[in-house]
Amino acid sequence: MLRVVPSLPLLVQAALARDPASPAMAFAGEWIDWGTLCTTANRIAGALDEAGVAPDAPVGLVPRNRPEAIAALLALLAAGRSVRMIYAFQSAEGIAQGMARPGLGGVVVHAEDAAAGVVSAARETGLGLVVLEGMGKASAAVMAAPATAAARPAASQIEILTSGTTGPPKPFAVPYSLIEQHFLATPLTRSQGDDPGLAPPFLLYFPLGNITGLYSTLPTLLRGQRAILLERFSLAAWHAYVVEHRPVHSGVPPSAMRQILEAGIPVEDLASIRAMGVGAAPLDPAVQRAFEARYGIPVLPSYGATEFAGPVAMMSAELHAEWGAAKLGSVGRALPGVQMRVVDPESGAALPPGETGLLHVIAPRIGPDWIVTSDLATIDADGFLFLKGRADGAIMRGGFKVLPETIEAALLLHPAIAEAAVVGVPDERLGEVPAAAMVCVTGHSGTPTPAELETHLRRHVLATHIPAQWRFCSELPRTPSLKVDRGAVRRLFGPTFPQGAGD
Repeated sequence: MLRVVPSLPLLVQAALARDPASPAMAFAGEWIDWGTLCTTANRIAGALDEAGVAPDAPVGLVPRNRPEAIAALLALLAAGRSVRMIYAFQSAEGIAQGMARPGLGGVVVHAEDAAAGVVSAARETGLGLVVLEGMGKASAAVMAAPATAAARPAASQIEILTSGTTGPPKPFAVPYSLIEQHFLATPLTRSQGDDPGLAPPFLLYFPLGNITGLYSTLPTLLRGQRAILLERFSLAAWHAYVVEHRPVHSGVPPSAMRQILEAGIPVEDLASIRAMGVGAAPLDPAVQRAFEARYGIPVLPSYGATEFAGPVAMMSAELHAEWGAAKLGSVGRALPGVQMRVVDPESGAALPPGETGLLHVIAPRIGPDWIVTSDLATIDADGFLFLKGRADGAIMRGGFKVLPETIEAALLLHPAIAEAAVVGVPDERLGEVPAAAMVCVTGHSGTPTPAELETHLRRHVLATHIPAQWRFCSELPRTPSLKVDRGAVRRLFGPTFPQGAGD
């Protein structure tokens, strides 16, 4: 049975009406009160009106993890608008492509992302453009072309891009109703206690435009808990946060857990933490074992995806206390209401416990149907889920899923590239990074430099897809069946891989 909760617009309006002097969030060392957040949200709403965006038209948001982007999101939700998230960490051409998809009435973008190509795209499409210039500042531009009538979805929603768990990234709509029923009471933001006034600030570092960003940001702010916003995760900022605010629960990306160990952070600095959450990418069991041995803090992995609208499996503190090292490497059991099964990739038949196959999930937030993933997994006899990799060869780069085929297709658009093969190679900081092996077009004058290839790719793919290593070959290694031998391609890059472009 669904809980009766206030509508999302009403909840946001109530949040913006809080005591203006009450602190809302800290960013770059400065606290921002609710009054400033409200003033900025109102200015953005007014700028949308000035830009000629119809009151009920969907709006694109190109957010960076900054307070003005959060103010923009709150302004849009308070008005009951549908929102389309467009990644900021891509080229102007990529942003313009996100704007060009039909249905938008306007776009909100940071000043540094409002390049000439973005402005031209808005003008050609007839979109109202609002440019964020910091807290309290937002300028409006009325496009010369007549704005087309934007079709509003049947129900208000936030559209985000999937990270690729069930295939290439694609738009995914999160209805307001799902946020109202399943996001706002998330245990993630209640991990510090039920009283938001007494809880330490919640650390926000996941991108605002993805599912985890929404899943953490909206509940934190709407329940009135203070937040500390990071534009991107850094170990130094996380360490400073833990030492100053002494949270009882914390979480880091999997790659950061190794960094904590290598940095030699004193045990006493983490003494307040009773549990450490980790998700978004696989965690090396050896790293988990070493972290728990050094700090005495249980590590609680979880598994989720955009397509599930959040986590579907988790290692709770209770499960960890009972099973401990016996289930090292597991992401826990299915959450209440969730169903999981492992099937044979060829026949689709359900496999018995302990067998590895493709993972299928029923996520009650989404509906009663099985969601087919590309994750290889095992569910043991005790119901614990173990992830075994990707059937589609996706590269897990610091929590972002990167499909090699996406990079290969973009490389082949370059006039000098005849063939391309992209593989994942180890990286101590990010877990994995892409590496590209290429064959030049016969007779082409000159071999493109890595800088030229990076510039080319940034016009077609996200920054996370830029390879960290490049290699030209006379021909790509192939199997006896003449398919690209990805294992041999991987060996071209040797045993160690320095960090590179696109990090």
